Amino acid sequence: MTLAAAQFLTAPELAMIRKRSDLRGIWCVVHAWLVIFGCMAALIYFPNPAVWAVGIVLVGARQLGLAILMHDAAHGVLTNNRRLNEFLGQYVCAWPMITDLYNYRTYHLQHHRNTQQKNDPDLVLSAPFPITRTSLRRKIIRDLTGQTTFKQRVAQFRNGFTTKSGRFVDGLKKGFSRMGGAIAVNLGLFVALAAIGQWHIFFALWVVPFFIWFPMITRIRNIAEHAVVPDNDDPFRNARTTKANLLWRAAVAPYWVNYHVEHHLLMFVPCYNLPAFHRLLLAKGFGPRMELQPGYVTVLRMATSKAESAANNNEMADAGDSGNNHGAGIAFNITPRAKK
Repeated sequence: MTLAAAQFLTAPELAMIRKRSDLRGIWCVVHAWLVIFGCMAALIYFPNPAVWAVGIVLVGARQLGLAILMHDAAHGVLTNNRRLNEFLGQYVCAWPMITDLYNYRTYHLQHHRNTQQKNDPDLVLSAPFPITRTSLRRKIIRDLTGQTTFKQRVAQFRNGFTTKSGRFVDGLKKGFSRMGGAIAVNLGLFVALAAIGQWHIFFALWVVPFFIWFPMITRIRNIAEHAVVPDNDDPFRNARTTKANLLWRAAVAPYWVNYHVEHHLLMFVPCYNLPAFHRLLLAKGFGPRMELQPGYVTVLRMATSKAESAANNNEMADAGDSGNNHGAGIAFNITPRAKK
């Protein structure tokens, strides 16, 4: 079921919330990198475990933020200028996160066309819920110990550098044609830090957050967006908007990613306009119809409401992980497209 924007917004309201801004889009991307570099600078000047721990959380959240901004670019709404949108989405957001804007765009639009239906490519991420608390605990432990990301990256690089011919040279050609940009950007970041004598910061506050905090908060984001929604066929209720205070936005849900009902109602609304869209919907009386939750803790309780005694042996496989090839279990496709 799809809804026309005219069913809940006037023409001036629609024009307001869909307005794209080059400056706001650029600022979102700059903000993400300022936080990342700021955390790195803090650890360089104040090298202690507490600063490192806070840096892991903030950098991991901005890594998710880069993926979210790439997502906006995939919808063509990060900036008003299309070339700028594609540049920021691919080179500044996607490649640092070892993904590809164009491949993700093709995959992700299928999710919007078929949200929570049997042909939704992301259904595998939400369908198994609710699960038990024990199952979620196992997943989070794997995330925080780097097992999830390690498994996914090994699979990604094996797929990227393997050819039917089995020849080493062919594998290199294929791999670098598909992943060369992502490798170059990450190598460039390492070289830049090494040039100022801080090569270890690349591992401490880029690789470590990518391997532990990024997968966990993306898992939480996935659960909040579509797991245990009340109606798979109602656009107001087959996705979820979750309230997030400043702390949650800083550590778990950056760049208004928590406004997911609004995003699915009108996917051409830039992320920076989603709060205004949300306020419009509430003012027009749509609040009771929408799937709204007061916080991520509430959603996680809902998603883990399955009784331990009701769990079957299949849950030992940890439901919800089978979609990890869509991007760390996060619905961000990580396999760069093959060049034509």
